[in-house]
Amino acid sequence: MRNIKKLQHLYRRAGFGLTPEQWLQKGNYTVQKAVNELFEEAEKTDKELESPESQESTLQTLSRMDEPMERENLILDKITGVFQHSVGWLGRMAATDGSPLLEKMCLFWHGHFACETKLSGRALDYTNALRTYALTDFRSLVLAVAQDAAMLHYLNNQQNKKGQPNENFARELMELFTIGRGNYTEQDVKEAARAFTGWASEPNGDFKFKRQQHDYGTKTFMGKTGNLGGEEIVDILLARRETAKFVTQKIYRFFVNETVDVEKIQLLSKIFYESNYDINKLMRSIFESDWFYDDENIGSNIKSPIELVVGMIRTLGIEFESPAALVFAQRALGQVLFRPPNVAGWAGGKAWIDNSTLLLRLNLANYLFAASELELKVKDELEAQERGKVTRKLSATLHWAPLQKAFASANRLDTQVGLTAFLLTPNVVLNKKLLTDSTANAGSNDAYFQRLTQHLMSLPEYQMC
Repeated sequence: MRNIKKLQHLYRRAGFGLTPEQWLQKGNYTVQKAVNELFEEAEKTDKELESPESQESTLQTLSRMDEPMERENLILDKITGVFQHSVGWLGRMAATDGSPLLEKMCLFWHGHFACETKLSGRALDYTNALRTYALTDFRSLVLAVAQDAAMLHYLNNQQNKKGQPNENFARELMELFTIGRGNYTEQDVKEAARAFTGWASEPNGDFKFKRQQHDYGTKTFMGKTGNLGGEEIVDILLARRETAKFVTQKIYRFFVNETVDVEKIQLLSKIFYESNYDINKLMRSIFESDWFYDDENIGSNIKSPIELVVGMIRTLGIEFESPAALVFAQRALGQVLFRPPNVAGWAGGKAWIDNSTLLLRLNLANYLFAASELELKVKDELEAQERGKVTRKLSATLHWAPLQKAFASANRLDTQVGLTAFLLTPNVVLNKKLLTDSTANAGSNDAYFQRLTQHLMSLPEYQMC
């Protein structure tokens, strides 16, 4: 059981949890074998995604839905084709034949290189940039994002020209993407902005270096003087050990523990720096370490809304009747792919839980099991005329067979023990009265199994991973 718990922890952090089938299949795996398999899957998975349906096809699909069209206005007016990429990405995260590690890394980098876009093509190109370099070297990833059309527009580098430098991208590159606050000066921001003048995109999204708009003058950045360009700025930043430490801390908080261990950060950042920022090597160092599986790291993090929803889909093989329901669920829970709250990304941790999201998170299983209507209060950042309450029925098909095959038993106590071990983190002590009340009047074993699953997924402990 200790080995399966380690595997369960690994797959929750390096992916989105074990499926019931994987729980049975991987029971005899060693941790090392599982780690190797995760990285092998990531290596062989196609990185370049093709464009899904056209926007016109999307609108036609939405128009055929049974729900009144006013319930689709949020998607039609604000998300348009981007919602396809959002739903498609959730599907890849939940898939059993893809790469959970690659998708989890991309989710992390999406929060790190936070970028909002409302155009389908830009969302696709941004996603492909993350997928291509998510597990390669950090320098290539930084440059790919810096030359991505969505980021160029989001942080206004499209307007960064000689004689009229725009400092937005240069500032965020240092503050949020590489070296962190306190390690650069305002003069560094000004000089870096000059170095990135002329970095722009074509209407089709391709990167273009506009020579006539670039400042070829001498610049001094972090003690280095010369005719510096954008790539030289990135190289100077990566030459500083503070950059390796800053990025490693963010990775540690996401994949290991929201409470940082200073000694572990020193060790990991040294590995990262001395490997020329090899992301693959850093992540292997984490997942292959004994301390990663210490009790203090298991069940220590709060699931993000995306992790929560994807985990439920993987557990129950959920198929939503309307893809739009997945977009509404993201909005209600507070994490919409391709729409971070700001350039700092999602704060994570306890920030996931507030008065408006806690009740929904605890009742999400109830909504799904009963195909109830989810009432969504539209967030303040939307246009004034869109504010108010919108409802969306979470109609879905739940495929119970794999979960029942793995954990159902004629002995209800055995069912309870097995299912609890699968759905919750170790050492959870169940409230026996609440458990009894929630499964009361469950005549058949099938009814008992479903009510037990619903109860466990509604517990506060289910929010942890």
